[in-house]
Amino acid sequence: MTTLPPPATELSADEARRIALRAQGLLGAPDRRAGVRGVLRHLGAVQLDTISVLARSHELIPYARLGAVGRRTVEDAYWKDTRSFEYWSHAACLLPVEEWPHFAFRRRAHRDRPHWNHALPDGVYEQVVGQLRAEGPLTATDLGGAKRTSEWWDWSGTKIAVERALMYGEVVCVERRGWKRVYDLAERAIPAPLLHDDLDDAECVRRLVALAGRALGVGTRADIADYHRLRGEQVDAVIADSGLVPVTVAGWGRPAWADPAALETVPRGRHRTTLLSPFDSLVWERARTERIFGFTHRLEAYVPKQKRVHGYFAMPVLAGGRLVGRVDPAREGRTLVVKQITLDGAGAAPAAARALTEAASWVDCVDVRLERVEAPELREPLTRELARLLG
Repeated sequence: MTTLPPPATELSADEARRIALRAQGLLGAPDRRAGVRGVLRHLGAVQLDTISVLARSHELIPYARLGAVGRRTVEDAYWKDTRSFEYWSHAACLLPVEEWPHFAFRRRAHRDRPHWNHALPDGVYEQVVGQLRAEGPLTATDLGGAKRTSEWWDWSGTKIAVERALMYGEVVCVERRGWKRVYDLAERAIPAPLLHDDLDDAECVRRLVALAGRALGVGTRADIADYHRLRGEQVDAVIADSGLVPVTVAGWGRPAWADPAALETVPRGRHRTTLLSPFDSLVWERARTERIFGFTHRLEAYVPKQKRVHGYFAMPVLAGGRLVGRVDPAREGRTLVVKQITLDGAGAAPAAARALTEAASWVDCVDVRLERVEAPELREPLTRELARLLG
């Protein structure tokens, strides 16, 4: 006899928004005892990116949830004692080391298409693995050089080989040194009880769907698939057995699923006021951000300067559970420079000023300077509030 799914729970758009905020660790008291590692375990993935303005994105994500945690503390939490590993998830991400077995399906997929887009000279792969075995951990430069020419995409054979070994799971990145990956053999870096690829694809995907549902709180099929960049049909095949429950959300216009634990209590508590990385998992998927917050956001770092609307690295301002504006920051010495700021109105000025002064303190700045304020009438209330907070 076929078992029918339970009736769908009906949620208002506001309830779904609050569930998402709590699931992402931005509503309610943060778990400071679990710290940065707790944030990583809870989110399931923290995206990496080369851009560093206030700090790199993987630092900004725990900062947004925990406040001014030391930046060395953040790095140690990720890399010390191999508490995480770097792999392809939503993009290049830090992942909790205990999830290593559940990415076996992706490692197998890479082994099944071994040629990628780069030709690899005979023997180079074996040479790189052998060198790591004898000397590791090493950077690509240590292994013989990362590039053939000065062009960023023109990888050397050594770099191609070690990155291929990374995707196959024979090698892992054990830290970032000056933003260069430091590689070692997986058999040395991953705890022995986790170092196996014996879970089948369905079991791996089921786990990642469950993790995505927990981290999102509530999401559509597309939201859940996007979190770890799964295909829609992969999600469809396992979602009934993932532990997530069907829900309907007013205004979403499509089916959704929720973490049952997220439905057990009404989300309450203190809302975090902070600047968000554009790569934060609360906002990294544009369609979901628009649906939940009515906020359209686009990273413009790769847009020609003359075509940018909100700035190079515009960071959404989160306050009161809403996205109330954007700040494009920079640093000059010990001054946090607001190159451009856009707010919903005067009511958002105090929260934006709090977010800016906290961020300034975190990166050891003692002053905040406003350059372009999109609505000129907001310059005075922002300046006044910044002066009060900076003392």
